[in-house]
Amino acid sequence: MDPDSFFTGWQPIVRVLVIGTAAYVALVAVLRVSGKRTLSKLNAFDLVVTVAIGSTFASILTSKDLALAEGVTALALLTGLQFVVTFLSVRIKAVDRLVKAEPTLLLRDGEPLPGVMKRQRVTEDELRVAVRNSGGRDLQDAAVVILESDGSLNAILKG
Repeated sequence: MDPDSFFTGWQPIVRVLVIGTAAYVALVAVLRVSGKRTLSKLNAFDLVVTVAIGSTFASILTSKDLALAEGVTALALLTGLQFVVTFLSVRIKAVDRLVKAEPTLLLRDGEPLPGVMKRQRVTEDELRVAVRNSGGRDLQDAAVVILESDGSLNAILKG
């Protein structure tokens, strides 16, 4: 095994400490400016942006070929685009439909909807967990179970 795989000197370590600290401060500043929505778990689009931000941050830390200014620009671009898309989705229904999934009814009056469950890749056991988490004992206790746009299951119990 190559000895450089374990330690290549202090300079790369100092670079990670200095650049990492600066990138972290820049990331916090960019996220504070962009608002709470940037790191929310509201839908798949938000998740993709969150993963992209994490990947970009990791690249800033570990890539000698990526300057701090370029990395911070990439972080600002991602959060800026996220802001624009969410701004537009609140104001334009077509944009909202493009980036967000609609909630899906999986169970009605205690009866699972097998075709819908199959399309959404949800099992009866997952429905049972949602019902139990809402205070029910079995599927018959639920009026509905909904697969929300963020991927969570929400059970509403009968009267």
